[in-house]
Amino acid sequence: MRTVIQRVSHGKVSVNEKTVAAIGRGLVILVGVGRGDTEAEAAWLAEKCAHLRIFEDEAGKTNLSVLDVGGAALAVSQFTLYADARKGRRPGFTDAALPAAAEPLVTRFAELLAARGVPTQTGVFGAHMLVEIANDGPVTVLLDSKKAF
Repeated sequence: MRTVIQRVSHGKVSVNEKTVAAIGRGLVILVGVGRGDTEAEAAWLAEKCAHLRIFEDEAGKTNLSVLDVGGAALAVSQFTLYADARKGRRPGFTDAALPAAAEPLVTRFAELLAARGVPTQTGVFGAHMLVEIANDGPVTVLLDSKKAF
């Protein structure tokens, strides 16, 4: 699994011009599921996201996690994190998990993040979403579970 984690002042997901999820200060997490990914990888990523110290303390150092600052998370499924654009001009997505395998893992990731104490909302799996991200900093971190196992 792969995530793009962005520290935000706020984030929002709309589908068909209706807001389906919105957070204030916290993390917008774009979540990609690859072929063969498992719940163990979702758990590892949830733990990392909950405790990743990317918020500033009173001295201006990035020493605080989303839990420390009382923030929330907005998890948005994004299969395009598995795009392969090495050849040609149109990316291929053969490394991305099929929807039947990806959706349960994205849902489980969000559940595991919430279980760690981070209020978590999600986008709508498979929908065309408008994702508004007010990146604070900007701070953006990439995590790939394949590099952890």
